[in-house]
Amino acid sequence: MKLNKQDILKALKSITVPGEAENMIDSGAVTNVVTFADEVIVDITIKNPSLQARKKTEVEILQTIHKEVYEKAKIKVNIKVDAPQKPTVNEIKGKPIPGISNIVAVASGKGGVGKSTVTANLAVTLAKMGFKVGVLDADIYGPSIPIMFDVADERPLSINVEGKSKMKPIENYGVKVLSIGFFTKPDQAVIWRGPMASKALNQMIFDAAWGELDFLLLDLPPGTGDIHLSIMQALPITGAVVVSTPQNVALADAKKGVAMFQQESINVPVLGIIENMAYFTPAELPENKYYIFGKQGAKYLAEDLEVPFLGEVPLVQSIREAGDIGRPAALQTATPIEEAFEEITKNVAEQVVFRNENLPETEAIKITTMAGCSAVKKK
Repeated sequence: MKLNKQDILKALKSITVPGEAENMIDSGAVTNVVTFADEVIVDITIKNPSLQARKKTEVEILQTIHKEVYEKAKIKVNIKVDAPQKPTVNEIKGKPIPGISNIVAVASGKGGVGKSTVTANLAVTLAKMGFKVGVLDADIYGPSIPIMFDVADERPLSINVEGKSKMKPIENYGVKVLSIGFFTKPDQAVIWRGPMASKALNQMIFDAAWGELDFLLLDLPPGTGDIHLSIMQALPITGAVVVSTPQNVALADAKKGVAMFQQESINVPVLGIIENMAYFTPAELPENKYYIFGKQGAKYLAEDLEVPFLGEVPLVQSIREAGDIGRPAALQTATPIEEAFEEITKNVAEQVVFRNENLPETEAIKITTMAGCSAVKKK
């Protein structure tokens, strides 16, 4: 039997493509039909990328042609998927914040390495040097910056800025601070999925009256996850600082943190690595150094990865005590801790200057999903 193209088209008009209101002919889903004697080739484009939709479409075409036209027809169905890219739950749109010159992300691959402590001391040291500084506590599930700045009981006020209601950051030690910790009770766990966390970050970033800042430090949560992508989608990050302790288990995660920022699709400049808890010096033996977690592991990692080594912070009881009482240790004058953080902060500032003079502006990234697989690409 010789098949007729018009008979095939008429049969296909009785089928509706999954997700479409019209039949596959009127909707334009069928792009071509070719017949050869008892053979027919149907080319069709659908928008639903799922395997179920593709299989359902193919089966309906086969059954309909066999029933309506010729039961022994040899049929080949070529299905092309043309699914539009859809944004993921991360709905923060990347754009710069007016008045903020440099945005520096402070990250760590592993929790418990003192990332927030380093962030707080970097911030107060920059402020002591005369810079205008802000800290955004982006660690949604474990905010600690309010405690470290002795502002845990404070609540941001709403102020009017050019006709819009904005949050006024809490300020202490010359540093402006915003954190999800201001909006939750001390004993309240933040049990949020990604969309809620992204929305909270969006508000703290863009609905805040940051004013003029030379540096906005972002205290990121540990690891390389959804919050990190949301932040990098939201903001053009000037550069990232990675904090690690010297032991191998922390260095392995720090290496992943560096790799995340260096991915071609993300491409946030890594300003360098800071080694925290580098060694222990007891108060009664100030000349002694005990390398409890290993010696210079982060320094060697920086050399291996060819990124700057920004300095080391010793394991000193007063740093922990200072953070607990809300007065960062770098505020203490004429101490080895102050000297250590001054050296590190100068190195960070130098790397920011070098980066701004030698590299193009960082773009915010766009995060999309296609056929169920996430992809990260530059805008």
